[in-house]
Amino acid sequence: MAAWLVVGLGNPGPTYASTRHNVGFMVVDELAARARASWAAPRGMRGDVAESRLTASGMGGIGADATKVVLLKPRTFMNESGASVAKVAAFHKVTPDRIVAIHDELDLDFGQLRLKSGGGDNGHNGLRSMRAHLGTGDFFRVRYGIGRPPGRQDPAAYVLAPIPTTLREDYAVETARVADAVEMLVLEGLAATQNRFNS
Repeated sequence: MAAWLVVGLGNPGPTYASTRHNVGFMVVDELAARARASWAAPRGMRGDVAESRLTASGMGGIGADATKVVLLKPRTFMNESGASVAKVAAFHKVTPDRIVAIHDELDLDFGQLRLKSGGGDNGHNGLRSMRAHLGTGDFFRVRYGIGRPPGRQDPAAYVLAPIPTTLREDYAVETARVADAVEMLVLEGLAATQNRFNS
């Protein structure tokens, strides 16, 4: 059975680790933790990669019906994410229709989640880079709502500022819910997952 590639979009390094722009990294970290999968940095891949299998019982499953899932956190910055995605996809022979990109979404309030296939990049540099390097936008997008900044705060400053301590627990709960949606997307397809999770 063909593999899936699940990409968390974000920026590398501790400076960005707890920012809203890195919710994609948080989701793939959650999936890796569920699978008890360890991260590695294969030569030439420009990213951290973890491999597992997914069954109806969850990540880390085994059996003939298990689907291989490759998790990726690009080590490039957001606007160059596509270089790593294209290399890992080519290595694991994953076609764009089996690639899932998880990213922050300013146009959705926190707690809202939308999944779709294809579409524009809506000004998101990570998606734009993926489209450029893959030669297509026909991959799945998991849009993790972070909401607009309050008042007149610059959106760039908002997404790159640390998530307030008072909201960390809420983000952990939402990250787990988004991880659930990714698992369902791989196992049951887009329509069923949209029906359950799109808000």
